[in-house]
Amino acid sequence: MAFQHDLTWSDVTPRALFLNRRQLMQGLGAAALLAAPPARAAGPYSTDEAPNTLEEISGYNNYYEFGVGKQDPAANAGLLKTDPWTVKVDGMVDRPGDYALAELIDGLTVEERIYRFRCVEAWSMVVPWQGIQLSSLLDRLGVRPEAKFVAFETLIRPEEMPMQKTGLLDWPYREGLRLDEAMHPLTLLATGLYGQPLPNQNGAPLRLVVPWKYGFKSVKAIVRITLTDQMPQTTWNMIAAQEYGFYANVNPKVDHPRWSQASERRIGAGLFAGRQDTLMFNGYEDQVASLYAGMDLAVNY
Repeated sequence: MAFQHDLTWSDVTPRALFLNRRQLMQGLGAAALLAAPPARAAGPYSTDEAPNTLEEISGYNNYYEFGVGKQDPAANAGLLKTDPWTVKVDGMVDRPGDYALAELIDGLTVEERIYRFRCVEAWSMVVPWQGIQLSSLLDRLGVRPEAKFVAFETLIRPEEMPMQKTGLLDWPYREGLRLDEAMHPLTLLATGLYGQPLPNQNGAPLRLVVPWKYGFKSVKAIVRITLTDQMPQTTWNMIAAQEYGFYANVNPKVDHPRWSQASERRIGAGLFAGRQDTLMFNGYEDQVASLYAGMDLAVNY
Protein backbone atom coordinates (compact mmCIF):
# COMPACT_ATOMS: atom_id res chain seq x y z
CA MET A 1 0.00 0.00 0.00
CA ALA A 2 1.44 3.35 -1.03
CA PHE A 3 1.40 6.37 1.27
CA GLN A 4 1.90 9.98 0.28
CA HIS A 5 3.06 12.57 2.80
CA ASP A 6 1.45 15.53 0.99
CA LEU A 7 -1.72 13.97 -0.41
CA THR A 8 -5.08 15.54 0.47
CA TRP A 9 -8.67 14.95 -0.64
CA SER A 10 -8.28 17.71 -3.26
CA ASP A 11 -5.54 15.76 -5.02
CA VAL A 12 -7.88 12.87 -5.77
CA THR A 13 -11.27 14.61 -6.08
CA PRO A 14 -12.30 16.49 -9.25
CA ARG A 15 -13.33 20.05 -8.40
CA ALA A 16 -16.83 19.66 -9.84
CA LEU A 17 -17.46 16.64 -7.65
CA PHE A 18 -16.20 18.45 -4.59
CA LEU A 19 -18.47 21.42 -5.25
CA ASN A 20 -21.46 19.10 -5.48
CA ARG A 21 -20.46 17.48 -2.19
CA ARG A 22 -19.94 20.90 -0.66
CA GLN A 23 -23.53 21.83 -1.49
CA LEU A 24 -24.69 18.63 0.15
CA MET A 25 -22.65 19.39 3.26
CA GLN A 26 -24.30 22.79 3.54
CA GLY A 27 -27.59 20.96 3.92
CA LEU A 28 -26.38 18.83 6.80
CA GLY A 29 -27.14 21.47 9.40
CA ALA A 30 -25.46 24.44 10.97
CA ALA A 31 -25.26 22.59 14.28
CA ALA A 32 -22.23 20.66 12.97
CA LEU A 33 -20.28 23.83 12.25
CA LEU A 34 -17.87 23.95 15.16
CA ALA A 35 -14.96 26.30 14.77
CA ALA A 36 -11.76 24.43 13.98
CA PRO A 37 -8.25 25.77 14.52
CA PRO A 38 -7.19 27.93 11.57
CA ALA A 39 -3.91 26.08 11.09
CA ARG A 40 -4.17 23.38 8.43
CA ALA A 41 -1.58 21.02 7.04
CA ALA A 42 -1.49 18.08 4.67
CA GLY A 43 -1.02 15.11 6.93
CA PRO A 44 1.29 12.14 6.56
CA TYR A 45 0.27 8.52 6.04
CA SER A 46 -2.48 9.21 3.51
CA THR A 47 -3.28 6.38 1.16
CA ASP A 48 -3.20 7.02 -2.57
CA GLU A 49 -6.48 5.13 -3.01
CA ALA A 50 -9.41 7.21 -4.24
CA PRO A 51 -11.79 8.13 -1.41
CA ASN A 52 -15.43 7.20 -1.36
CA THR A 53 -17.95 9.90 -2.17
CA LEU A 54 -19.39 12.05 0.57
CA GLU A 55 -22.79 10.51 -0.15
CA GLU A 56 -21.38 7.04 0.55
CA ILE A 57 -19.43 8.07 3.64
CA SER A 58 -22.31 10.02 5.19
CA GLY A 59 -25.08 7.66 4.05
CA TYR A 60 -23.78 4.24 5.14
CA ASN A 61 -22.92 4.06 8.84
CA ASN A 62 -23.10 2.07 12.03
CA TYR A 63 -24.19 4.42 14.80
CA TYR A 64 -26.59 2.57 17.06
CA GLU A 65 -27.61 5.64 19.02
CA PHE A 66 -29.64 6.55 15.91
CA GLY A 67 -30.79 3.12 14.72
CA VAL A 68 -29.60 -0.30 13.65
CA GLY A 69 -29.91 0.19 9.87
CA LYS A 70 -27.06 1.57 7.80
CA GLN A 71 -29.20 4.51 6.61
CA ASP A 72 -30.71 5.23 10.05
CA PRO A 73 -27.91 7.55 11.24
CA ALA A 74 -28.27 9.82 8.21
CA ALA A 75 -32.04 9.86 8.67
CA ASN A 76 -32.06 10.49 12.42
CA ALA A 77 -28.82 12.22 13.45
CA GLY A 78 -30.08 15.66 12.55
CA LEU A 79 -31.69 15.72 15.99
CA LEU A 80 -28.30 15.98 17.68
CA LYS A 81 -27.19 19.43 18.80
CA THR A 82 -23.40 19.70 18.60
CA ASP A 83 -22.87 23.32 19.61
CA PRO A 84 -22.04 24.05 22.37
CA TRP A 85 -19.99 20.94 23.12
CA THR A 86 -17.98 20.09 26.24
CA VAL A 87 -15.38 17.36 26.74
CA LYS A 88 -14.48 16.20 30.24
CA VAL A 89 -10.81 15.27 30.69
CA ASP A 90 -10.01 13.35 33.86
CA GLY A 91 -7.91 10.65 35.45
CA MET A 92 -4.11 10.54 35.36
CA VAL A 93 -3.60 13.84 33.61
CA ASP A 94 -1.98 17.11 34.69
CA ARG A 95 -4.67 19.41 33.37
CA PRO A 96 -8.08 17.83 33.97
CA GLY A 97 -11.24 19.79 33.46
CA ASP A 98 -14.41 20.37 31.48
CA TYR A 99 -13.30 21.92 28.20
CA ALA A 100 -15.34 23.62 25.53
CA LEU A 101 -14.36 21.85 22.31
CA ALA A 102 -12.99 25.02 20.73
CA GLU A 103 -10.80 25.55 23.80
CA LEU A 104 -9.69 21.92 23.87
CA ILE A 105 -8.30 21.91 20.34
CA ASP A 106 -7.42 25.59 19.96
CA GLY A 107 -4.06 26.05 18.26
CA LEU A 108 -3.56 22.37 17.42
CA THR A 109 -2.86 21.72 13.76
CA VAL A 110 -5.69 20.25 11.70
CA GLU A 111 -4.33 17.73 9.20
CA GLU A 112 -5.98 16.20 6.16
CA ARG A 113 -5.54 12.44 5.97
CA ILE A 114 -7.03 9.94 3.56
CA TYR A 115 -7.40 6.71 5.53
CA ARG A 116 -8.67 3.27 4.76
CA PHE A 117 -11.64 2.33 6.98
CA ARG A 118 -12.48 -1.33 7.67
CA CYS A 119 -15.63 -2.41 9.50
CA VAL A 120 -15.68 -5.62 11.52
CA GLU A 121 -18.66 -6.59 9.33
CA ALA A 122 -16.21 -7.00 6.42
CA TRP A 123 -17.03 -3.87 4.43
CA SER A 124 -14.65 -0.99 3.81
CA MET A 125 -14.31 2.59 2.62
CA VAL A 126 -11.63 5.20 2.04
CA VAL A 127 -12.32 8.43 3.94
CA PRO A 128 -10.69 11.89 3.66
CA TRP A 129 -10.67 13.01 7.29
CA GLN A 130 -9.61 16.29 8.84
CA GLY A 131 -8.48 16.25 12.43
CA ILE A 132 -5.72 16.52 14.99
CA GLN A 133 -3.29 13.88 16.16
CA LEU A 134 -4.51 12.57 19.48
CA SER A 135 -0.91 12.61 20.70
CA SER A 136 -0.72 16.39 20.32
CA LEU A 137 -3.75 16.84 22.56
CA LEU A 138 -2.48 14.36 25.15
CA ASP A 139 0.89 16.10 25.21
CA ARG A 140 -0.85 19.40 25.90
CA LEU A 141 -2.98 17.89 28.68
CA GLY A 142 0.02 16.27 30.34
CA VAL A 143 -0.22 12.49 30.69
CA ARG A 144 1.06 11.29 34.05
CA PRO A 145 3.74 8.55 34.07
CA GLU A 146 1.45 5.99 35.68
CA ALA A 147 -1.16 6.18 32.89
CA LYS A 148 -1.30 3.15 30.58
CA PHE A 149 -4.63 3.51 28.77
CA VAL A 150 -6.96 6.16 27.36
CA ALA A 151 -10.72 5.66 27.71
CA PHE A 152 -13.43 7.47 25.73
CA GLU A 153 -17.17 7.91 26.17
CA THR A 154 -19.93 9.06 23.83
CA LEU A 155 -22.61 11.58 24.73
CA ILE A 156 -25.76 10.40 26.51
CA ARG A 157 -28.74 12.43 25.33
CA PRO A 158 -31.71 10.11 24.69
CA GLU A 159 -34.01 12.92 23.60
CA GLU A 160 -31.69 13.45 20.63
CA MET A 161 -30.23 9.93 20.32
CA PRO A 162 -33.45 7.91 20.32
CA MET A 163 -31.98 4.41 20.59
CA GLN A 164 -30.52 5.36 23.97
CA LYS A 165 -34.07 4.98 25.27
CA THR A 166 -33.71 1.25 24.62
CA GLY A 167 -31.54 -1.44 26.18
CA LEU A 168 -29.85 -2.25 22.88
CA LEU A 169 -26.43 -1.33 24.34
CA ASP A 170 -25.16 -0.40 27.79
CA TRP A 171 -25.00 3.36 27.26
CA PRO A 172 -22.84 5.38 27.02
CA TYR A 173 -20.81 3.87 24.21
CA ARG A 174 -17.31 3.25 25.58
CA GLU A 175 -13.99 2.61 23.89
CA GLY A 176 -10.32 2.65 24.80
CA LEU A 177 -6.76 2.37 23.60
CA ARG A 178 -3.48 1.41 25.13
CA LEU A 179 -1.45 4.57 25.67
CA ASP A 180 1.15 3.74 23.01
CA GLU A 181 -1.68 3.19 20.50
CA ALA A 182 -3.21 6.52 21.45
CA MET A 183 0.15 8.27 21.05
CA HIS A 184 0.84 6.73 17.64
CA PRO A 185 0.90 9.42 14.91
CA LEU A 186 -1.77 7.61 12.88
CA THR A 187 -4.35 8.01 15.67
CA LEU A 188 -6.61 10.94 14.85
CA LEU A 189 -9.33 12.94 16.57
CA ALA A 190 -11.45 13.78 13.54
CA THR A 191 -13.35 17.05 13.31
CA GLY A 192 -14.26 16.98 9.61
CA LEU A 193 -14.23 15.26 6.25
CA TYR A 194 -14.02 16.52 2.70
CA GLY A 195 -12.88 19.88 4.02
CA GLN A 196 -16.07 20.50 6.02
CA PRO A 197 -17.17 19.79 9.62
CA LEU A 198 -18.19 16.20 10.35
CA PRO A 199 -21.79 15.33 9.58
CA ASN A 200 -23.65 14.25 12.71
CA GLN A 201 -23.98 10.69 11.42
CA ASN A 202 -20.19 10.43 11.11
CA GLY A 203 -19.55 11.32 14.73
CA ALA A 204 -19.75 15.12 14.96
CA PRO A 205 -18.29 17.09 16.44
CA LEU A 206 -15.38 14.89 17.59
CA ARG A 207 -14.63 11.25 16.91
CA LEU A 208 -11.70 8.90 17.19
CA VAL A 209 -10.13 7.39 14.06
CA VAL A 210 -7.72 4.46 14.43
CA PRO A 211 -7.25 3.22 10.86
CA TRP A 212 -5.54 -0.08 11.62
CA LYS A 213 -8.40 -1.23 13.86
CA TYR A 214 -11.97 -2.22 13.07
CA GLY A 215 -14.34 0.70 12.88
CA PHE A 216 -16.16 0.07 16.15
CA LYS A 217 -13.02 1.26 17.97
CA SER A 218 -13.51 4.73 16.49
CA VAL A 219 -15.92 6.10 19.10
CA LYS A 220 -18.13 9.00 17.99
CA ALA A 221 -19.47 12.17 19.66
CA ILE A 222 -16.78 12.09 22.34
CA VAL A 223 -17.62 13.85 25.62
CA ARG A 224 -15.10 12.25 27.97
CA ILE A 225 -11.41 11.33 27.77
CA THR A 226 -9.93 9.51 30.77
CA LEU A 227 -6.31 8.56 31.42
CA THR A 228 -6.06 5.42 33.52
CA ASP A 229 -3.71 2.64 34.57
CA GLN A 230 -6.41 -0.03 34.05
CA MET A 231 -7.59 -1.50 30.74
CA PRO A 232 -10.95 0.23 30.28
CA GLN A 233 -14.20 -1.56 29.62
CA THR A 234 -15.35 -1.20 26.02
CA THR A 235 -18.90 -1.55 24.78
CA TRP A 236 -18.73 -4.44 22.34
CA ASN A 237 -16.20 -6.33 24.42
CA MET A 238 -18.59 -6.07 27.39
CA ILE A 239 -21.45 -7.43 25.28
CA ALA A 240 -19.64 -10.29 23.51
CA ALA A 241 -16.00 -10.68 24.49
CA GLN A 242 -15.66 -13.84 22.38
CA GLU A 243 -16.49 -11.81 19.26
CA TYR A 244 -15.05 -8.34 19.94
CA GLY A 245 -11.68 -8.11 21.61
CA PHE A 246 -10.19 -5.05 23.22
CA TYR A 247 -7.52 -4.63 20.54
CA ALA A 248 -9.72 -5.15 17.46
CA ASN A 249 -6.78 -4.96 15.06
CA VAL A 250 -7.68 -5.72 11.46
CA ASN A 251 -6.33 -9.24 10.93
CA PRO A 252 -7.36 -11.33 7.92
CA LYS A 253 -6.07 -14.47 9.65
CA VAL A 254 -8.43 -14.18 12.64
CA ASP A 255 -12.05 -14.67 11.66
CA HIS A 256 -15.02 -13.29 13.48
CA PRO A 257 -16.85 -16.29 14.96
CA ARG A 258 -19.66 -15.79 12.45
CA TRP A 259 -17.79 -14.75 9.29
CA SER A 260 -14.42 -14.66 7.61
CA GLN A 261 -12.23 -11.57 7.83
CA ALA A 262 -9.99 -12.63 4.95
CA SER A 263 -11.73 -10.38 2.43
CA GLU A 264 -13.92 -7.30 2.36
CA ARG A 265 -16.56 -5.55 0.27
CA ARG A 266 -15.67 -2.02 -0.77
CA ILE A 267 -18.66 0.28 -0.47
CA GLY A 268 -19.40 1.96 -3.79
CA ALA A 269 -17.43 -0.53 -5.88
CA GLY A 270 -20.53 -1.85 -7.62
CA LEU A 271 -22.38 -5.15 -7.64
CA PHE A 272 -19.89 -6.90 -9.90
CA ALA A 273 -16.66 -5.60 -8.39
CA GLY A 274 -16.13 -8.66 -6.23
CA ARG A 275 -14.41 -8.74 -2.86
CA GLN A 276 -10.84 -7.71 -2.16
CA ASP A 277 -8.29 -9.24 0.15
CA THR A 278 -8.09 -7.72 3.62
CA LEU A 279 -4.65 -6.40 4.51
CA MET A 280 -2.98 -7.00 7.85
CA PHE A 281 -3.58 -3.98 10.10
CA ASN A 282 -5.75 -2.66 7.24
CA GLY A 283 -2.64 -1.87 5.21
CA TYR A 284 -0.81 -0.04 8.00
CA GLU A 285 1.42 -2.95 9.03
CA ASP A 286 4.69 -1.11 8.40
CA GLN A 287 3.59 1.68 10.72
CA VAL A 288 2.03 -0.22 13.63
CA ALA A 289 3.21 -3.85 13.75
CA SER A 290 5.97 -2.95 16.20
CA LEU A 291 3.32 -2.01 18.78
CA TYR A 292 2.41 -5.68 19.07
CA ALA A 293 5.81 -7.35 18.92
CA GLY A 294 5.74 -10.59 20.86
CA MET A 295 1.93 -10.61 21.25
CA ASP A 296 -0.21 -13.49 20.04
CA LEU A 297 -2.69 -11.59 17.87
CA ALA A 298 -4.96 -14.62 17.62
CA VAL A 299 -5.45 -14.40 21.39
CA ASN A 300 -5.24 -10.62 21.74
CA TYR A 301 -7.77 -9.99 19.00
